[in-house]
Amino acid sequence: MQQLKHYQKLVIDNLKDIFSGYKAEIKELYEPIIYALEGGKKIRPVSVIMAADVFDGNLQQAIIPAFAVEMFHNFTLLHDDVMDNSPVRRNRQTVHAKWDANQAILSGDAMMILVYQKLLELPTEKVKPVMELINKTALQVCEGQQLDMDFETNLNVPLEKYMQMIKLKTAVLLAASLALGAIIANADKKDIQEIYNFGINIGLAFQIQDDYFDTFGDFETFGKKIGNDIVTNKKTFLLISALNLAEGESKTRLEKLFIDKTFDEKSKIDNVKEIFYELQIPEIAQNQIHNYYQKAIKNIDNIKRASTSKKEILYKFAEHIVKREK
Repeated sequence: MQQLKHYQKLVIDNLKDIFSGYKAEIKELYEPIIYALEGGKKIRPVSVIMAADVFDGNLQQAIIPAFAVEMFHNFTLLHDDVMDNSPVRRNRQTVHAKWDANQAILSGDAMMILVYQKLLELPTEKVKPVMELINKTALQVCEGQQLDMDFETNLNVPLEKYMQMIKLKTAVLLAASLALGAIIANADKKDIQEIYNFGINIGLAFQIQDDYFDTFGDFETFGKKIGNDIVTNKKTFLLISALNLAEGESKTRLEKLFIDKTFDEKSKIDNVKEIFYELQIPEIAQNQIHNYYQKAIKNIDNIKRASTSKKEILYKFAEHIVKREK
């Protein structure tokens, strides 16, 4: 855990340095960007630095793709919050709520441009493989977002389709972050694939955990409005599992809660949670998180070019992800 804090500090300090020159520029464009980058756990850029360190790579060089994935991730959050009309992220107003939707979209667009601008600072031989992975991942994230939007009006989403969506929308970026660090450190293809697969599995665990916290967390710890997924009829691991398991009166009641517009927010949240408890959805979610955690541990075991002490960093990271409280 101490090592992860060291990576996090390295990321935060470098982000401050990178953006120190932008404050005097067109503030209406850059202030929302700087605001969006403040706070957060920095899991994805930390993953880049961590993977580079695991394979004994150049950490200062790894800062470049670390900046890129953090910028890209927050770009997606700006646009995602506009699409979901989410008022709060990280215990404060979202960018579109603090400014407006047009500003969030424009500043988000600028963030994506800054990603590519920064990547050009890499050594020539690293630019192509890094950009190829970033581009592939960016398109996958868009595909995941489209699936998420498609699910909004559909109550019959198969669980495997939902898992595909969160793999694309969430897990691939974490996996790519780890692979980018391995690329910077000149890891071989097999180890890059193993650490990428590790990212997929721990990313799936992370998203199911996120779904769980949205319903069963608390505002102060989670940093987002609790029950917002229920209120907005968002398809989550919890809801899809419940719809698959519910029968008779419970299924009818659950479906009505997502069709009927007359329920007030608190009543809807309370009723849906009651059904989730009846169907043991919290336990099912936690079991699935544990299953993906175990797969991720096997991926670490399969990595060849890393010392036992360096692998320990990955084991602790995986444990940190599944045992987090927000």
